[in-house]
This record gives sequence, C-alpha cells and structure tokens, in this order.
Amino acid sequence: RCSWWSLGGGSVQPGGSLGLSCAASRNAFIIDVGRWYRQAPGKERELVASITLRGDANYADSAKGRFTVYLDSRKNTLYLQMNNLEPEDTAVYYCNAVPLRVDSRLAPEYWGDGTLVTVSS
Repeated sequence: RCSWWSLGGGSVQPGGSLGLSCAASRNAFIIDVGRWYRQAPGKERELVASITLRGDANYADSAKGRFTVYLDSRKNTLYLQMNNLEPEDTAVYYCNAVPLRVDSRLAPEYWGDGTLVTVSS
C-alpha cells in the first residue's frame, strides 16, 4: 500500500540546502503529528524534527537553527527544509506520521520510504 509518499533527497555540498516532503491523500489519513527521522550507517536512528497539526514544532539540538519542519494541513503534506547542511547530516531520512484516529482501521503511525541525503565536497 502506498498511502504515504516521499520526495526529495540528493547530494549537496557543505553549506547547501535541501528540501524533503511527504504527502498522503486525505482519503487515506490526515496527519496529526509529522516527524522526520534519520539514520546514518552504523548509527542509531534519531528524531530530527516533529510538528503537530496545532503547529507546535520540536527539533533535535543538531537541527535547531538550520532545519525547519512544516505541516501544510490543506495539502496534507509534511516538509523538512534543511539549510547549512554539514557532512554529519549525511543519512537516510524517513518521514513518519501519526494520523488522526477517525477510523479504527488506521495504523497507529505510517512510515515513508527512506531517502538518502549526502553532504560532501
């Protein structure tokens, strides 16, 4: 089932920027909480940023001041804008969504396919 689509990823030089997005049809589910995770080879998966439908956003210390998470409720799309990227940001990034539980058939959360972000010169 493909109800949670992701776009983005790529390779940039240090100091560059990338934008990631994940979208779901409103017929599938409505995003209540959106999250971005990342995992580098040999490292533990970490939460990068999260945002609620209300608009409350939280960031990992490593992302503060550089990354922005945004949830467009009208488009039911989750975004992550990454600026001033550093080599240590290189990882596979995953979107995650907690849906509004308007239907008991909905899963507790949905994961998108990972997209690779590579930051190197």
